[in-house]
Amino acid sequence: MTEEEPEANKPIEGTVIEVELPSIENSRRADSAVESSHGKKKGMILPFEPHSITFDEIVYSVDMPQEMKQQGAQDKLVLLNGVSGAFRPRVLTALMGISGAGKTTLLDVLAGRKTGGYIEGSIKISGFPKRQETFARISGYCEQNDIHSPRVTVYESLLYSAWLRLPSSIDSNTRLMFIEEVMELVELNRVRNSLVGLPGVNGLSTEQRKRLTIAVELVANPSIIFMDEPTSGLDARAAAIVMRTVRNTVDTGRTVVCTIHQPSIDIFEAFDESIEGVSKIKDGYNPATWMLEVTTTAQELNLGVDFADLYKSSDLYR
Repeated sequence: MTEEEPEANKPIEGTVIEVELPSIENSRRADSAVESSHGKKKGMILPFEPHSITFDEIVYSVDMPQEMKQQGAQDKLVLLNGVSGAFRPRVLTALMGISGAGKTTLLDVLAGRKTGGYIEGSIKISGFPKRQETFARISGYCEQNDIHSPRVTVYESLLYSAWLRLPSSIDSNTRLMFIEEVMELVELNRVRNSLVGLPGVNGLSTEQRKRLTIAVELVANPSIIFMDEPTSGLDARAAAIVMRTVRNTVDTGRTVVCTIHQPSIDIFEAFDESIEGVSKIKDGYNPATWMLEVTTTAQELNLGVDFADLYKSSDLYR
């Protein structure tokens, strides 16, 4: 899976962005408004339009280093070759593969984060050709490395993100109420006033930082969210907590795509979709091993199908 790449926005030297943050009194009013509205409304206070993302025959290549060319290598190195697929709202999709398989590369191409190389193929958002300048407004990206300011609290991190990224047409109280909803969704209320701190030194645990990364993207109210190995570096319990947050995000109606490496069976079962006829994973079996076994040519021969043809004749492909 891959996508077009926009030029990175270059910062203007000497420019200061001034952000007006709400007063503590306004924040408290919003808190009480949220409390009084709990149990009465479904979904989230800020609406969003669900979007699907489809890609067809994506090819991503980069220039081969000059030294390699001099040794007779081809001019371009192909990293993604003819990748097709579709991601839909309310469906949690996993991109699985060994290290170096191209999971993050595909994610970056689809998200428009590749600023070098050559991208070919078609990427569409709900049937319309993808334009990066508008796609950036409806999408979020959670990187594998969680980067946050260590000297602010969890609540302040979300506050800054919301005030910088939400449209100016949304009033302060609505923003504050939305932040409260997001904190409840990712289960960060208990540490709302805790300093983020430095990874492995003080502040939030690795698992809490992962959930904060997801929350910082969610307060921008995206329709599509890409997550690069959200369970990387976590033990089984912490990974399960993070995946519960991811599942909660999907249940709001958003399109969520995760790269994942060597998942536990509990994490693996959090994802959607299956192919009819393929045997279910056995209890205690390694999901990555199972995935490799059921996608072999031998498995296709046993079922009498071609997985690529099966996809191209599916409702998802149409």
